[in-house]
Amino acid sequence: MMKVIVTGPRGKMGKLITQAAAARDDLELIAGVAPAGRDYIGEDLGTVAMVGRALGVPVVDDLKSVIDKCDVIIDFSTREMAMTVLDLAVAHKKALVCGTTGFSEEEMSRFTDSAAHIPMLYAANTSRLVNIMNKLLELVTSAAGNSLDIEILEMHDQWKKDSPSGTSKEMGEIMARALGKDLSDIAVYGREGSAARTPGTIGYHSLRAGNIPSSHTVFFGGMGERLEITHHSYNWECFARGACDCAAYLEGKSPGFYTIKDVLNIS
Repeated sequence: MMKVIVTGPRGKMGKLITQAAAARDDLELIAGVAPAGRDYIGEDLGTVAMVGRALGVPVVDDLKSVIDKCDVIIDFSTREMAMTVLDLAVAHKKALVCGTTGFSEEEMSRFTDSAAHIPMLYAANTSRLVNIMNKLLELVTSAAGNSLDIEILEMHDQWKKDSPSGTSKEMGEIMARALGKDLSDIAVYGREGSAARTPGTIGYHSLRAGNIPSSHTVFFGGMGERLEITHHSYNWECFARGACDCAAYLEGKSPGFYTIKDVLNIS
């Protein structure tokens, strides 16, 4: 059984991850870690995350004080907090599942480099169906991508900070690789003015409104026909379950960089 620490247990993802982990027999929650100054520091994790029962473990504001008790940390916090969590995970040789997005290339390289020291699993999206969708995108692009116009429309709630989403970036990277190109060379973000579409590009469009959980549609436009592949999440529970699957997958794993494809056995 993997002993788990969850960061941000009152956040939208941290709360659901705590609830999902508490319902499993292969994971044992040993602490929640919240930013300093929160008024629920010291309270029971089950109460803070609205599990419906006390879990007998605390919410603390100092990861270092509890990290040696865990096997794995699940972190869906903020860009800033995630880097602190990463450094402590490496220092204490603890497995880490990170689902936070919006990192710079330099920051992402730190996650990659950490794999030399710990089992590191980074996933921009932990939904099973999103990752199956990614496989479909690769298939379509490999088969007919050069003859199609590719556009990505992604929608999230008004509080999401990074645009485009980490999930849509990953989708773009998958399709760009299938085309034998680099996404940074062919991505177009938004569109205005008067000009025809540049062939061979991947267009990005980001909507932020209300409390939309997550929605991604990829349009493949041909002459006289169009293919759309879409994923809608009705809430964030699918991501929470996926995060717990990732944590359980790391049990007994050697240091290395793992992905959601490894967890789902998607080649």
